[in-house]
Amino acid sequence: MAMPDYENITAGGLKSRLDAGERPMLLDVREPWEFELARIEGSKLIPMSQLEERFTELDPGSETVVICHHGNRSSYVAQALQRTGFEKVLNLEGGLDAYSFVDESVPRY
Repeated sequence: MAMPDYENITAGGLKSRLDAGERPMLLDVREPWEFELARIEGSKLIPMSQLEERFTELDPGSETVVICHHGNRSSYVAQALQRTGFEKVLNLEGGLDAYSFVDESVPRY
């Protein structure tokens, strides 16, 4: 089986990096209604279905953490970004659902 082209970051790992003041690009690929319900402060919403036409809004040189609800859509997007030449792409393992356990300001839905 082929290894994925991207790395995973755990919810706890991301939270401690954000708490330490690191600012990777947080790319949320969920739908707008999901973003309204819960999101990580400072993340940018580009729904997976719009990615192709909004690609230019992203910076291939900056570290990008891809976020969805459970980690499925984001792993797909992380792979796509990696293939198009993004240097450092991380997939949030378990998605926002996992993140809500380490950051109580993010509600579960």
